[in-house]
Amino acid sequence: MRFWLKISFWFIFLLGLLALFATGPARTPVLAQQSTGSVPTVTGTATGPIVTITYPEQVNVRAGPSSVYYPAIGVMLPGQTAPALGRTSGGEWIQIYYPGVPGDVGWIYAPLVSLTPGFLPIVEPPPTATPRTTPTIDPTLQAAFQVPMTPTRLPTFTPAPPLSVPTFERLSGTRTGVPMGLVLFGLALVGMFGALVSFLRGR
Repeated sequence: MRFWLKISFWFIFLLGLLALFATGPARTPVLAQQSTGSVPTVTGTATGPIVTITYPEQVNVRAGPSSVYYPAIGVMLPGQTAPALGRTSGGEWIQIYYPGVPGDVGWIYAPLVSLTPGFLPIVEPPPTATPRTTPTIDPTLQAAFQVPMTPTRLPTFTPAPPLSVPTFERLSGTRTGVPMGLVLFGLALVGMFGALVSFLRGR
């Protein structure tokens, strides 16, 4: 009798566990609101003139129609296209749609691109950027690098003294005594005479 009571007890206990796991915790339904409006989608292509980069290298897109007064805000690669929005009065620069920059517009140099036919209005260029600070030079530092230039007079030309040519003056007066030439001639004559006498004696 006790055996059957134990079997019945465990059987009821297992049925209760199965019922508990089968039902599980109560789930709350999630309510999601469906959108009743329409979401705009882009289904077409841009209309109007289109610029195409024909330059073999990348081209700078600038904030205004000048490579001196306006900085570069991006680049476009060869073959890229962009919608053209306007041009300068001379036609040297073209304003294009360039998303990601302030105003979503940029300027590109016209000789570097090709433009499809279409009307382009003349657009006034944006104001040039003003520098935040005006560069100044410290006067003390500037004076340290300045070399003082003292005026110097050029040397004056001093002519050389005149060349003095020495002159020889003849001695005035009469000489006394026998001239030396005559003495030498007499000695030579005596020697020749003695040599002749010796020669004759030897014969």
